[in-house]
Amino acid sequence: MKILAITACTAGIAHTYIAKEKIENAAREMGDFIKVETQGSIGVENELTPEEIKEADVILIAADIRVGKERFAGKAVVDVPISMIMKSPKSVISKIHEKLGK
Repeated sequence: MKILAITACTAGIAHTYIAKEKIENAAREMGDFIKVETQGSIGVENELTPEEIKEADVILIAADIRVGKERFAGKAVVDVPISMIMKSPKSVISKIHEKLGK
């Protein structure tokens, strides 16, 4: 499955980047492709492109702040608190697989 994700916490420092690493590791261990955009204190890094969004199976937003979803119109979007990714990233990905049947 091709997963695109965004991580963003209220401070935009530690949890944003820890969650990025956790979700990347979990997705790869489960055999999925993943790219993670971070929206941290230094701005947007690793921005998701329109082409990548078009090809993605799902958009995972792990954030405790508002993240604009306009660019994901027509895509399956899963929105979870960043704490869920911090605690159990594989469980979140497993639930996405279940929901999408992939």
